[in-house]
Amino acid sequence: MTRGGMESVEVFTTEGKGRGLKAQKEFLPGDVIFAEPAYAAVVFDSLTHVVCHTCFKRQEKLHRCGQCKFAYYCDRTCQRDAWLNHKNECSAIKKHGKAPTENIRLAARILWRIEREGSGLSENCLVSIDDLQNHVENFDEEEKKDLRIDVESFLEFWPAQSQQFGMQYISHIFGVINCNAFTLSDQRGLQAVGVGIFPNLCQANHDCWPNCTVIFNNGKIELRALSKISPGDELTVSYVDFLNVSEERQKQLKKQYYFDCTCEHCKKKIKDDLMLAVKEGDKKPSAETVKEVIQFSKDTLEKINKARLEGTYHEVVKLCRECLKKQEPVLGDTNIYLLRILSIASEVLSYLQMFEEAAEYAKRMVDGYLKIYHPNNAQLGMAVMRAGVTHWHAGLIEAGHSMICKAYAILLITHGPSHPITKDLEVMRVQTEMELRMFQQNEFMYYKMREAALKNQKIQVMPEPSNEAPPSLFHKKE
Repeated sequence: MTRGGMESVEVFTTEGKGRGLKAQKEFLPGDVIFAEPAYAAVVFDSLTHVVCHTCFKRQEKLHRCGQCKFAYYCDRTCQRDAWLNHKNECSAIKKHGKAPTENIRLAARILWRIEREGSGLSENCLVSIDDLQNHVENFDEEEKKDLRIDVESFLEFWPAQSQQFGMQYISHIFGVINCNAFTLSDQRGLQAVGVGIFPNLCQANHDCWPNCTVIFNNGKIELRALSKISPGDELTVSYVDFLNVSEERQKQLKKQYYFDCTCEHCKKKIKDDLMLAVKEGDKKPSAETVKEVIQFSKDTLEKINKARLEGTYHEVVKLCRECLKKQEPVLGDTNIYLLRILSIASEVLSYLQMFEEAAEYAKRMVDGYLKIYHPNNAQLGMAVMRAGVTHWHAGLIEAGHSMICKAYAILLITHGPSHPITKDLEVMRVQTEMELRMFQQNEFMYYKMREAALKNQKIQVMPEPSNEAPPSLFHKKE
């Protein structure tokens, strides 16, 4: 595996898209093009007491800052490492009486760093904070109102003894956060825990079928190659999940990032036919029937979200089963509304330890995903991994091992061998391989030993289903 650096890429001006990044050398799938530490980063407001403010790892026991009583750290090492960035914040929180919101804290950390180092190019940065786009001129009335509130809150928090910045510059910083911030995940990449600014990565343009992916690993954001990249090729990443028809992705990108996507997949509506597929054959459903089932699916998804928020998971299962009964005679196997219900059903049934039914839905979901997603898509890899674990728990060792191997091959490219989730997957791969050999040698004995093991040791409970989508690296303030 090749590991590049900032000398491996170049900022260039693209036609119609502003700046972009292009490769200076060849990269193969799985190569790290560059790794970048955050210019500034903060933990989400809701997780400040359970996530380390330096390394962003979730921990059972954290040490609280004795001064501000707000920041938490794994240990003294993390606390010492944080002091340069926390020193001003610490005294400001004490004086203010409470910590402000994550957006205010992030803006303050950016401006304290500018106060220390100036606003020019920092070490290993291809662009300065001043040169990042803020899109303030594209804000609608609601966004302008939110911006004014953020600036007012910031000025209340910002200490009088710190360098004073003009309203326009402060607005620029909030604009940069609004459209350039990246989400930071916990050590296993399963939960979004914070937000940060990474100036070099901000230069990578969007493509719905990109040649790179972004992953948070060991305190840095990594830009990794998904396919072979030649010198001079533009480096692209996807700002949104591909599992949406082109028109919806374009609307989302316009609303969140203020540009019209003209990538090949959007222009040619590639894969839209799969995502809107209906049953073929003699009894092909009418357009009216398809419209009714899709509306029923949308209404059901709203009810499911409500039930998940309330933690009534048996109600979620009931809603999924009812919806699938309506969908199955009408929608094709790759229809995104069918896939969304299958995904929720398999996740919630796994949590409820109804593994056989969960495995059936997970298999159908994965079969659909494999026809839609890029073969090296990180979300595909995570979905295949979850399906493999569900099959393993259901005692379907052959299918479970096959899926875990497939997921491992994808995550080696998207996450790399050193990422904690890939290491976990390697342990599972070895364990299921050993169990598969035992199953092939003596199927009866395998099930006997499995039954005995389950009696002695309760099967590990799957994580409680989250109402959030899997963490996206591209942060958008709600």
